[in-house]
Amino acid sequence: MRFVLLVGVMSFFADATYEGSRSIIGPYLGLLGASALAISVVAGGGELLGYGLRFFSGRGADRTGLYWPITIGGYLLQMSVVPLLAFAGTWEVAALLIVLERVGKAIRNPPRDAMLANAAGEIGYGWAFGVHEALDQFGATFGPLFVALVLVLYHHEYTLAFALLAIPALTQLAILTVARVTYPAPGALAIRSPTGGVTTIPGVFWVYLCAAALVGVGFADFPLIAFHLEIAKVIPPGLVPVFYAVAMAVGGVGSLVFGRMFDRFGMRLLVPLTVLAAAYAPLVFLGGFWPSLVGVVLWGIGSGVQESIIPAAVSQMIGPDRRASTFGIFTGGYGVAWFFGSVAIGLLFGVSLPLVVAFSLAAEASAVPFFIAASRRLAR
Repeated sequence: MRFVLLVGVMSFFADATYEGSRSIIGPYLGLLGASALAISVVAGGGELLGYGLRFFSGRGADRTGLYWPITIGGYLLQMSVVPLLAFAGTWEVAALLIVLERVGKAIRNPPRDAMLANAAGEIGYGWAFGVHEALDQFGATFGPLFVALVLVLYHHEYTLAFALLAIPALTQLAILTVARVTYPAPGALAIRSPTGGVTTIPGVFWVYLCAAALVGVGFADFPLIAFHLEIAKVIPPGLVPVFYAVAMAVGGVGSLVFGRMFDRFGMRLLVPLTVLAAAYAPLVFLGGFWPSLVGVVLWGIGSGVQESIIPAAVSQMIGPDRRASTFGIFTGGYGVAWFFGSVAIGLLFGVSLPLVVAFSLAAEASAVPFFIAASRRLAR
């Protein structure tokens, strides 16, 4: 648990940095001249690399055992490029920096999650990933609120907001150094678990991946949601990062609650949570102020589930020696699906908002039978 908490605090400041930036990149790209389709493609393309490249970093970590060096390299890249958004100048340069931030996350996530899974065997996978994700999401709450305060005090100076995110970025790198020194051999945290000796990926994994991929297809990126809320004048521009902070706070609390419930009820918990989170689409894209706020809350629940319970379930399917690789394969497939879903939503956004809602609901509903099938197969 000490290791989980230390990595969680590390993630708190990491999320404060990059989620603070992500809360305003939609309006920022629009201010620099990007269209709705361009914003959706940039966000989706970033997620494509941010997930797709995890296949290589996860496989590399398992093959070389260099879990910490790969994790540190990813964090260094990610924490470096966010403050540079202050000097972008054009939306194309800003888009490149946004994509590089996602690449940094792609590099560090599989080895970091593998180290967390090693520690989770003793305290429960759902609880370990839930605690970590809660701290992660609370950082994602602090970052947007910090950015919102800067925008209010300095008359929507986006460049200053990005520059000041260097403060949590440097703090994160300092804590990362402490974690590396304190736990130089994360493999020693692993204990024997029901999947302790499993080194081949079971069939249930692929069923589960199909379910998660369909969830990703129908899950709109927040930059596009923020862009819609601003151009449709649903909320004042200064409240966009506040809405994002609310989503992250709800996701953080949900991670704690749902993580504990996952250890008790297993994968079948994902069925009602998927149905609940799917309701974000009509509320956000078709509603006014209060429906949009409720929709953002549901979006935050879905985001928390995807970052906590979903990796906890993967941890149950494979032994320690192949966990980073398996995380990489899983998140790579998820990222490809997310990208194509983002492009489709971006195209439909320019045609009709009801079509966006219908597409999102159909994709989320299609995931439910796969979650049910995966739950039954894992139970057997």
